[in-house]
Amino acid sequence: MSPRPKAERRSNRPLREVLDELLVHSREIARRAKQMTPTELDYSQQRLEWLADEVWRVATGGAAPE
Repeated sequence: MSPRPKAERRSNRPLREVLDELLVHSREIARRAKQMTPTELDYSQQRLEWLADEVWRVATGGAAPE
């Protein structure tokens, strides 16, 4: 009896893509935070919140939390 092939665990491509985007943005902020202007920091925070909402929306298949 041969072993069953492993199913791809990461089958939700849209979720994987938005999580990758969130991770890249978070790493960028971690590297540059001390050199960022207040305007850049504000934009980065807004983008983090938007990406978190997108992750929620894609993961649950519904609307982003309010």
